[in-house]
Amino acid sequence: MTTYIILSRFSPDAIREPQQIKELADKVSARIKSDCPGVRWKDSYATLGRFDVIDVVEAGDPKEIERVAMIIRAMGHASTETLVGTPWKEFLAAM
Repeated sequence: MTTYIILSRFSPDAIREPQQIKELADKVSARIKSDCPGVRWKDSYATLGRFDVIDVVEAGDPKEIERVAMIIRAMGHASTETLVGTPWKEFLAAM
């Protein structure tokens, strides 16, 4: 399975109150679980930088990651950037 890092940034009008973040995240998560069963969520982080959320996921098919990103964009009212992540030890071994 390949590791992907999904960087997301909420649209300014996506949420009006901080409490809405949990509700929105629950809806997006439920949709991803039902529509993308081959994706394994490893971790998620809230950040205070250029991106609001960083998700680390695994999938065997990049098409599923494309679908995940589109669900986040559409339902989560966010922009996303997706990166392929190689574990550092594997990267060094390939050098």
